[in-house]
Amino acid sequence: MIFTTELEHILNQIDLDAPIPEKEPERQYYFIKKARKLVEKETQRLGRKPTCCVNTFGCQMNARDSEKLSGILEETGYELIEAEDADFVIYNTCTVRDNANQRVYGRLGFLNSMKKKNPHKKIALCGCMMQEPSVIEKIKKSYRFVDLIFGTHNIYKFPELLCSMFENDRMVIDIWQDTNAIVEDLPVERKYPFKSGINIMFGCNNFCSYCIVPYVRGRERSREPKDIIREIEMLVADGVVEIMLLGQNVNSYGKNLENPVSFAQLLQEIEKIEGLERIRFMTSHPKDLSDELIEVMQHSKKICRHLHLPLQSGSTRILKEMNRRYTKEQYLALAEKIKREIPDISLTTDIIVGFPGETPEDVDDTIDVIQKVKFDNAFTFIYSKRTGTPAAAMENQVPEAVVKEGFDRVLKTVQDTAREQVSRLNGQTLLALVEEVNEQDASLLTGRLSNNTIVHFPGEPSLIGKIVNVNLKENHGFYYIGEMI
Repeated sequence: MIFTTELEHILNQIDLDAPIPEKEPERQYYFIKKARKLVEKETQRLGRKPTCCVNTFGCQMNARDSEKLSGILEETGYELIEAEDADFVIYNTCTVRDNANQRVYGRLGFLNSMKKKNPHKKIALCGCMMQEPSVIEKIKKSYRFVDLIFGTHNIYKFPELLCSMFENDRMVIDIWQDTNAIVEDLPVERKYPFKSGINIMFGCNNFCSYCIVPYVRGRERSREPKDIIREIEMLVADGVVEIMLLGQNVNSYGKNLENPVSFAQLLQEIEKIEGLERIRFMTSHPKDLSDELIEVMQHSKKICRHLHLPLQSGSTRILKEMNRRYTKEQYLALAEKIKREIPDISLTTDIIVGFPGETPEDVDDTIDVIQKVKFDNAFTFIYSKRTGTPAAAMENQVPEAVVKEGFDRVLKTVQDTAREQVSRLNGQTLLALVEEVNEQDASLLTGRLSNNTIVHFPGEPSLIGKIVNVNLKENHGFYYIGEMI
């Protein structure tokens, strides 16, 4: 991450007539300056600043990537808006589930009708979906009006690709199958001034049989601790009080570094940063959540009392087919240990219903785990067949009616136990980070507790970004109505 003042100093020293730098991120600084010239021409043609809309599908890592795209676009002269009638529309795509792909195809048809009315309109596609060769072929064949396509590994090349898009009349495609490169010192436009996501690692080595992520995001690679610390220090100096450490499996952080560092050790170093109030992270894989991490969380004053620990299934047999590398009993023992050592922890999870071969008895096992662990919330999904994964080739796909019945049973159990868990906070006074004015009632603010529970309470917008004491008066299932103390 780089701030505007520092970037301006660098750009002022760049000579566009000189050879293009080969080293990163200097190469991209060169192209940011070049892109400014191209966007200036577009500004003169339009008689106004060109507009851009970055539309994000998928996870928080995608959201962080979109902040990088937005930061670069602002630095090159675009005005960011939220409407798809913008002069330049970017879809940052997700491919975890097939319906995410279908949503993108549907939106592209809508954009095509817009582009016919405005031939100067630019359309770009990036993200995980673009790492699938079959997707690229489909877009080349059926969506030839798209101007730019790039993937997850080369998102830092966006300034360079932006220039290529302006200088070419044909579709620009730049997809890498894998990389070890990590380039982070580029502009970022944060959604919130007081909190931010931080990439600490990229990729995944787990190869769960239902998941496409390792194939599209590549192998695990961790950022150096000093680079992470430096970025967080810069963010704190810019007003950030809460950070979210992001990785497909943060528990694996540091294993591939030249000087290996554990995730728990990284957390201890981050906690030393003055001015940082809260530390969050996701996602943790149960198979390698260490006692060291539990101990660090237990004694920490800054790590939030929330742990997202994906279960996926409560059936040991299905877990084996999923290649999750833990059993029902191991998961239960881990959850019990975490709750014993950190009594005020909030556990949330992910659950898949309808994995190939799953029986009603397997669903019973999942329900049993939910009832024993008592999650504060669970994201429950119907299994989505992803071409290219081992699970997609399994013959014993579960009939839709059977999946629906199991899903409804699981969802009801999650809702019942989660309400019970969240209600235990009733009457307590806890610290909440004020995030925004309530969308439904402008007289209320919306805050988030350390354990990730939402609370709405009366207050002035000037409190946004502050951490305040709130008494939790009324429990409404998954959120509270409170009063500031």
